[in-house]
Amino acid sequence: MRLRFKATHVVLAMLCVMYFITYVDRVNIGTAAGDIQKELGLSNTQLGLVFSAFAYPYLLFQVIGGWVGDRFGPRQTLFWCGMIWAAATVMTGFVHGLAALFVARFALGFGEGATFPTATRAMQYWTPANRRGFAQGLTHSFARLGNAITPPVVALLILWLTWRGAFVVLGIVSLIWGIVWVWYFRNEPRDHRSITEAELATLPPRPQGERPKVPWGPLLQRMWPVTLTYFCYGWCLWLYLNWLPLFFKNNYSLDLKNSALFASGVFFAGVIGDSIGGVISDRILERSGNVRLARLSVTVVGFAGALLSLMPILFVHDITVVALCLSAGFFCAELVIGPMWSIPMDIAPKYSGTAAGIMNTGSAFAAIVSPLVAGFVIDATGNWYLPFLMSMGLLLLGGFSAFMMHPERPFEEAGGLVGPGKVVAAE
Repeated sequence: MRLRFKATHVVLAMLCVMYFITYVDRVNIGTAAGDIQKELGLSNTQLGLVFSAFAYPYLLFQVIGGWVGDRFGPRQTLFWCGMIWAAATVMTGFVHGLAALFVARFALGFGEGATFPTATRAMQYWTPANRRGFAQGLTHSFARLGNAITPPVVALLILWLTWRGAFVVLGIVSLIWGIVWVWYFRNEPRDHRSITEAELATLPPRPQGERPKVPWGPLLQRMWPVTLTYFCYGWCLWLYLNWLPLFFKNNYSLDLKNSALFASGVFFAGVIGDSIGGVISDRILERSGNVRLARLSVTVVGFAGALLSLMPILFVHDITVVALCLSAGFFCAELVIGPMWSIPMDIAPKYSGTAAGIMNTGSAFAAIVSPLVAGFVIDATGNWYLPFLMSMGLLLLGGFSAFMMHPERPFEEAGGLVGPGKVVAAE
């Protein structure tokens, strides 16, 4: 008997692979940074500028990319995004100066800018409404798996092929994913040759008639608290992604292999946090029917746990204790991913790609300022712990700003609200 996979499961699996690859291509620079810094003669401040280069177009294309995903569909949008970020990754292996390295990372951000909002659009119609938290948590757990796998894999590739060869190999992998995606995926589930009527019955219906224009003003007004909360999370995230390998390497005088292993261990904690956060949020929603409780409870606990986990590193500098605290902090911070990425679909089902893009501008802006500030502070003080102290302040702000979010009130074009606390099916 031939084993058959559900089309909805295959699509979710392909999105998981995409999230995995995009984060490999984002954080590979962190592991290679020591060799790149030495060969190109870069200071920590200049390295922070390189880290931030990814985020400038990434920020711009959150909203634009979300609109493109809504307008042209995930199939073509994610294919062309994949081609661009694959080319940018390969190009990184051929740079010979600060300017060229900045351009390569800038191009990577251009390619990846629309990916997550567009993936949210794909999930909007390929995932049952009561499984959104699980789907978002699972895909982002693969992103964190990419974080965890990248340091040792890139370290091995560097030892085998040099840092330049490592970027070329990783870019080719991205190219392959894009080709497979455009071959298999369809924007409309009903158009897919392998989907069954039983699967279609579980999916939310597509809106009928002409696609509505995005009401930017009212939508921005509804989403700004979500964006602020996600900025606070993003500040902490990008500090981890960009500086953690160098933190272990320079602060504890470790070689490339050992610093990569310590960073990988911390990132693995995020894999678990992503998955658990989405599952818990969906479980609370299923039992209570209260969208606000399901999303905010996990988010606030995540911020509080991350803050409390990081506090000991200000007083105890033993590498084992520090690694455990950083791991616990990353685990708690990643609990918020599933509920946070479900909120755009809860609030604005008609404009989920655009709403997700608006939310992710918070993390994208954090990706600009967090590495720049960290690099400057490290150069100015020589203290590798101060950036984490700053992150604690942002985690505190994020925990409070979460209470301003209202996922229980679905957005409507006319500005009306559905009654609070009610679960409303996606339109």
